[in-house]
Amino acid sequence: MSHETATETRAGDAPGAPARPVTGRVLRTRRETVALRLPTRPIVVGAVLALAVLVTATITLTTGEYELSVSEVLAVIVGQGEGAADFIVGTLRLPRLLTALFVGAALAVSGAILQSLMRNPLGSPDFVGFTNGASTGALLMIIVVGGSMAQVAVGALVGGLATALLVYALSYRRGVQSYRFVLMGVGVNALALSVNSYLITQADIYDALTAQAWLIGSVNSRGWEHVAASGLALAVLLPVALSQYRALSMLELGDHSAAALGVGVQRSRAILIAASVLLAGFATAAAGPIWFVALAAPQLARRLTRGAAPGLVTSALMGGLLLTVSDLAMDRLFPAQQLPVGTATGCLGGLYLMWLLASEWRGKGRYA
Repeated sequence: MSHETATETRAGDAPGAPARPVTGRVLRTRRETVALRLPTRPIVVGAVLALAVLVTATITLTTGEYELSVSEVLAVIVGQGEGAADFIVGTLRLPRLLTALFVGAALAVSGAILQSLMRNPLGSPDFVGFTNGASTGALLMIIVVGGSMAQVAVGALVGGLATALLVYALSYRRGVQSYRFVLMGVGVNALALSVNSYLITQADIYDALTAQAWLIGSVNSRGWEHVAASGLALAVLLPVALSQYRALSMLELGDHSAAALGVGVQRSRAILIAASVLLAGFATAAAGPIWFVALAAPQLARRLTRGAAPGLVTSALMGGLLLTVSDLAMDRLFPAQQLPVGTATGCLGGLYLMWLLASEWRGKGRYA
């Protein structure tokens, strides 16, 4: 790399005198300066998370009641599998793994967007009503209509969108402010929870059991249709969110500061909220309401990267890792019971929430 010796005119030198070299000072070229400013830590953290996801996927696909070699798994993935290996990987394990990966990533990105918009670590589709609203739509399809799994998924998606529109409309007053959105979301969340409880109490015993099982959240017995829905949603909506990342960073400074920096505040906020709602809705439609992933994954990613805000890509990798590891743990620790992954995320998420609240109250958190 080339360097240039810096020169300057010292105080007291006669005007027009030739500049003298200053020893010990070096000016770097622009290319070197840009290279030095690259955020290497998020890249390293992202690579480590991706490697952890790959390791988890390998363990999930090769171990279990019927163990397989890596070569057998790869043969199935490239379409050359045979016999039992093709059925076990292609029908049972791989769709379940990919559903967990895509659902976890979608929930994490949804939570990262809301936490940045609200400037609050508790900003999550779990807390502002999106998840319970999606559950209301699904329960209506299960209990009232008696619909199929595809209809339940559509009902969950419609319920999440309707809840988001209601929260947005109630909080809109010459634009949408973050604190109003949070307060309205908490109120609508409580209302949706009450409706869900009422629907279950009015259902017959079989529909009530089906609804209660769905409300726990699970990736058991998921097929390629669930993979397609959650994967397509993530492939479309993550680039949309990334295209608004600069606006998202500016909105964390406040609406007035963002507007002064040239950000279309209301337009960008509407696009980001829509992306967050759709990601949470598709994830809930594919796996049911899986709690706390959207809350914990962005904050864990932010602490690892030491960033000022949750990064979308690292949050997605963290969310996928959390859900795949949780599902693997449930499958290996309780093979006979086949416990849904929502039991693990609920337990771990509750402990994380207590730690987060204690940390914020002591003034250690960024948003305290």
